Amino acid sequence: MPGSTSVQTSFEDLGQPLSEVTFVVVDLETTGGPPAGAGITEVGAVKVRGGQVLGEFQTLVRPDAAIPAFVQVLTGITNRMVASAPGVREVLPSFLEFAGFDRGAVLVAHNAPYDVSFLKAACELSERPWPRPRVVDTVVLARQLVDRDEAPDRKLGTLARLFGTATTPDHRALHDARATVDVLHALLSRVGNRGVHSLEDLSAFAATVVNPARRAKKHLAVGLPSAPGVYQFRDGAGRVLYVGTSVDVQRRVRSYFTASETRPRMTEMVRAATTVVPVVCATPLEARVRELRLIAEHAPPYNRRSKQPEKVSWVKLTAEAWPRLSIVRQVRDDTAAGAQYLGPFRSARTAELAVEALHEVHPLRQCTRRIPRTPTATGPGACVLAEIGRCGAPCLGPARGGQDAASYAEVVDAVRQSLRADASAALTHGQDRLRRLAAQERYEEAAAARDRLEAFLTTAERAQRRAPVAAAPELVAARRAEATPGWPGGGWEVVLIRYGRLAGTCLTPRGADPVPHIDALRATGEVVAPPGPGRPGLLVEETDVLLGWLEQPGVRLVSLEGADASPWACPVRGAGWARSRLRAAPVASPA
Repeated sequence: MPGSTSVQTSFEDLGQPLSEVTFVVVDLETTGGPPAGAGITEVGAVKVRGGQVLGEFQTLVRPDAAIPAFVQVLTGITNRMVASAPGVREVLPSFLEFAGFDRGAVLVAHNAPYDVSFLKAACELSERPWPRPRVVDTVVLARQLVDRDEAPDRKLGTLARLFGTATTPDHRALHDARATVDVLHALLSRVGNRGVHSLEDLSAFAATVVNPARRAKKHLAVGLPSAPGVYQFRDGAGRVLYVGTSVDVQRRVRSYFTASETRPRMTEMVRAATTVVPVVCATPLEARVRELRLIAEHAPPYNRRSKQPEKVSWVKLTAEAWPRLSIVRQVRDDTAAGAQYLGPFRSARTAELAVEALHEVHPLRQCTRRIPRTPTATGPGACVLAEIGRCGAPCLGPARGGQDAASYAEVVDAVRQSLRADASAALTHGQDRLRRLAAQERYEEAAAARDRLEAFLTTAERAQRRAPVAAAPELVAARRAEATPGWPGGGWEVVLIRYGRLAGTCLTPRGADPVPHIDALRATGEVVAPPGPGRPGLLVEETDVLLGWLEQPGVRLVSLEGADASPWACPVRGAGWARSRLRAAPVASPA
């Protein structure tokens, strides 16, 4: 047609071949309750690629609630079997590491929304981000590929009989996952006859409705680099609508124009977008950091994380004459006056639990009124907390039988130590309380007390691990570079960090002496001033990303400045130490 333009599709545009996709087939057994409780009792998973099994994962999980009798009969999993099993917070990290969703693995499940909802709830309970893997639901594929005359329904047992799976599903997680693997392979053999040969084709085929708005914008991905980096969707006025990152920018952006992307807000975003602006980065780490900074700078309306700084909470030890704990939304420039902050907490409720845990150990005042440095001789009497010994009543002053400034300062110093370096008091008090409640068979109260202590220790541990990175004037680290779409690998990935901020990164060529490259990186790296409390949300999130990179196996510390003033270590009796001991001695619960 006159005026029309045709574009010949390249082999790269065909997408990721199914034979190269890593599928992680997952099955969960649960207590039968809602996902919000994350009542998982067993996790089973099989990792496959190209028809070959790469590994298996199986573990029982101790749920917070008892398993109902009918569920025990159905699954064969009893309360006694899971009594000594790890909880979901212990299981989740090893499962996610096995699955490798953050490395591009695809989650497969039979009736996937059910399993995904419980995994999301488990991530929320563990305060971990959901990795947002691509999901393939074998139920959805079966509805389109298995006729009614072949099978009366799409249950896993029915499909297993139809396809003659090697393992018979029996409501045990690993057995059901193995059966689902065979069902998946049988369905993939059928879908190949319909022109589906890539992961993108499979997602489009499985979608019940393919939105035409996505396909109409597919040309926006033409010419984008196949390399690590950040991409920005922009509208006609140049406004940034959405920021994302990928190890392969072109492949990731192409996925927005297929049915694999089903989020309504992304459909709306793609409809408004007119251009995609890529930013090629030397390494995936640099891409992740640039993504954080661009989101903070532009606050794109379609990025959920752009609103995160407004949602996080901090626990503040105030800089008053008689300090107290308070929950605030931001860190102010009052640390020099004596204020101290702990956070960020992902929810106000978690911050409240941490405050409650500290109040159980340290008798700080909990009233919000201002108390003069020298309390007046007249005024209201002591509150209920003072009467039951939970507060020293500094508001009364020594003249009226209240706490004096010196003894209250000792309480405040103990709180500072709990926040900064020594969580032994919180652990000892918490363990004693848990033992007493368990001995009295007050298990629900014990679980609530444990949650409060866990909320405090989890965030305090992150803060104490983060502190050496944020305080170091300059840190250089390196690891062997992995191959990426834009780099063959073989050299060194070098990272320069200054005061918890990425100041520069580079990849050295294979076989080259890395020292000249490191010297050049230090000379040209970003100059970073010592951090203040100005924008803690961005600084903390970026520092956490860098800390995660530093803690990977194979990372070597090349040089470190400022170790004398700020030791490169976590406190010996810090929150991490206390948290490990809390988990090592679980509270008994009814069988």
